[in-house]
Amino acid sequence: MPDFLLALGISVAVNLFFFAIAAWRKTDTVTDLSYGLSFVAVTAAMVAIKEVREPLRLAVALFVLAWALRLAAHLFRRILAVKVDHRFDGRREKITKFAAFWALQALSVAVVMLPALGVLSSPPPRPSAFHAAGAAVWLSGFAVETISDSQKWRWKRSGDEGFIRSGLWSWSRHPNYFGEMLLWWGIWVFALPSLSGWGHLAVLGPLHITWLLVALTGIPPLERRAQARFGDDPAYLEYKRRTSILVPLPPREGRGSES
Repeated sequence: MPDFLLALGISVAVNLFFFAIAAWRKTDTVTDLSYGLSFVAVTAAMVAIKEVREPLRLAVALFVLAWALRLAAHLFRRILAVKVDHRFDGRREKITKFAAFWALQALSVAVVMLPALGVLSSPPPRPSAFHAAGAAVWLSGFAVETISDSQKWRWKRSGDEGFIRSGLWSWSRHPNYFGEMLLWWGIWVFALPSLSGWGHLAVLGPLHITWLLVALTGIPPLERRAQARFGDDPAYLEYKRRTSILVPLPPREGRGSES
């Protein structure tokens, strides 16, 4: 619990700083940047405070840092290009609604970090199959998220005004979110040898990011915007019918109901 509260305090401080900038400037450019940097700050602080030196504990710190820095750089580059994040339409002008998003983000960072905190706060574990399996799952998720983000960035830079349906996006409507969920489940598997008793509540971390992306801030608003924009386009309706909403799967053949 003390380590969770420390992580929460660091996350709140980082998000409060960037919230002040975002609210003052009425800008969306720092929101996703602050998300990634919150994970960086929490991880760096834990490594320093816990004097992490052992390979397996360092590995989980590197997993988080690699993901957070890549995602922050990607999202910052994207927002500089598009200028506006439509998730905040109707929110950024209303301080309480805007602040509620930032509060959820600060809390989410600490909750999602629970498995990594379990490793960084525990004695060095003995190498086990869980570490190999967790690292493999993390690497798979990291690769899926990185590749799908890169494919969508190149597609957007091409100037196409439609919707992406190539690469991993031909197998999933949200492959980047699938990759992100997968890598956090990988960190949880990696953390299992370090967890005991109440520490097993660390499973709330991957459960929380899965809930956020599947049910709240991830897929639902993107699906609504896509439907509003392309709902009269037969090509989009066919793409939606044939393509898995999340888990990358071969496109469906024949007739069937929309997912």
